[in-house]
Amino acid sequence: MKAMVKDDGRTHLDSALMRESLVSKSLIENTDSVTVQRMVPDVRVLAIGGRSIMDRGREAILPLVEAIAELKKEFRLIVGVGGGARARHTYEIGIDLGLPIGGLARIVGGVEENNRDILQFLLAPHGGITFIKEHFQDLQLFLANGMIPICIGQPPYHFWEPPSKEKGRLPDNGPDVGLFLQAEVIGAEQFIFVKDVDGVYTDDPQKNPDAKFIAEITARELLDGGYPDLPIEREFLRTLDNARSVTSVRVINGLNTDNLRRALEGDAVGTIIYSRRHPGTGGKNR
Repeated sequence: MKAMVKDDGRTHLDSALMRESLVSKSLIENTDSVTVQRMVPDVRVLAIGGRSIMDRGREAILPLVEAIAELKKEFRLIVGVGGGARARHTYEIGIDLGLPIGGLARIVGGVEENNRDILQFLLAPHGGITFIKEHFQDLQLFLANGMIPICIGQPPYHFWEPPSKEKGRLPDNGPDVGLFLQAEVIGAEQFIFVKDVDGVYTDDPQKNPDAKFIAEITARELLDGGYPDLPIEREFLRTLDNARSVTSVRVINGLNTDNLRRALEGDAVGTIIYSRRHPGTGGKNR
């Protein structure tokens, strides 16, 4: 128990933060910690692409659903999904109407709920349930009872979405960021992006046949590389680079469902992206 301080007529619990400004750079640095308590350390988060997977319809969705149902027997899974083409149409209409970024962030989350519900209906016989932020603290209960929580990706900033760091009017914090933030908060064991490409390339391989495949790379290298097109959000890379719990993610091609099992089992499939805090990087950007 720390000493009580009473010299100003009030009783305080003495602490390092007591008389400090919470925006002090040195104070913030002193609060850093090597270890973070993991809420759900043995869960794997699957981030399913809206445009890359869901928009392809039954040929992409049904085999993936079957694979998730089978893998659920061996792994505790959380499934998240983006909005795909419908989210893009919504953005276009919202921008045309002059909506602020916070308004755009709020309405696109509703669009993603369509894809979430599709997956929930298909996975319902295997324990698929709708997972919303109001039930975040019930997550262990759901998983302990053999359920597969299914959620949207758009983070719940709504009207508090900050102005974009990039040029343009789209929110920086999209479904990639939202799902990763959830994995970081609970301390997930794995985070896997399920897309329609074999991993990360120097350009979009579907548009540029000369694009080169990248097997492993740091988030900072991807940000600084000046690559014209990526299958993941740039703000996600900034978030990953600062993460404490989840210090690497993998990007795989979900059109081949064998890749999902291989990724969950730790095989070198797709592209792995490291944060600067990952043990393999020595705490430095490579």
